[in-house]
Amino acid sequence: MKSAVIQMVSQDDVLANLQRARALLEQAADGGARLAVLPENFAAMGRRDAAAIGHAEALGQGPILPWLKRTARDLRLWIVAGTLPLPPADQPDAKAHACSLLIDEDGEVAARYDKLHLFDVDVADSRGRYRESDDYAHGSQVVVADTPVGRLGLTVCYDLRFPELYSALREAGAELISAPAAFTAVTGAAHWEVLIRARAIETQCYLLAAAQGGTHPGPRETHGHAAIIDPWGRIIAEQARGEGVLLAERDSAEQASIRTRMPVALHRRFFSQDALRPAHTSE
Repeated sequence: MKSAVIQMVSQDDVLANLQRARALLEQAADGGARLAVLPENFAAMGRRDAAAIGHAEALGQGPILPWLKRTARDLRLWIVAGTLPLPPADQPDAKAHACSLLIDEDGEVAARYDKLHLFDVDVADSRGRYRESDDYAHGSQVVVADTPVGRLGLTVCYDLRFPELYSALREAGAELISAPAAFTAVTGAAHWEVLIRARAIETQCYLLAAAQGGTHPGPRETHGHAAIIDPWGRIIAEQARGEGVLLAERDSAEQASIRTRMPVALHRRFFSQDALRPAHTSE
């Protein structure tokens, strides 16, 4: 049961991006993948009309959701759809979430994860200031779902800096974790590999880290280095720059062995924010 991780260099032309994503997903399916992870903002990079895109998709008038469902059916492939702007299903006029959808091989939405942690930071690059919360609302739910390759936890990009989310996914039974991303060149060079390997090691999960890797409108430069990391923290496939498809098979027996020999889930002493509060002491 192979998984695929895809790296793109998406631009601001949605239809052109979907055409490129289709070719890469076909390559993944031809390589034997049952599940493929697209990067963050796979359908558009550098656009400032997230609200309009999300509103159209929510009303069934946009191209992205029909394309996703049709592609999954055509290729008999489960797809983690990176992120796309999408308001809550019952509130098409609400602020969009940076939404990562899991589409099954029948073209149905199997799970939806709305990005919890939004990238509101200052970076020493040509853009300098990033404020995702200007365009997106925070998510509120931890999401795991069963897939043909194992139980999958869903995360996105900046989430990688918050290990408590990954611990919660492991406690919920995750065996693999998707992390579609568009790390900046500056933050990626400093932290990307360290973070994706650490999240795999501490959860003893496979990390499926899709990425953007090149130059985009804005201008914006992304780090790339999409990778598949095994539960021991080893990089088993990597794409430095440009487009590419990475394939790997989950070794469930080895994963079980790692978890048995080093049972960190049983050794954890802090399970919630309540547990992190200091005990009351009297003077």
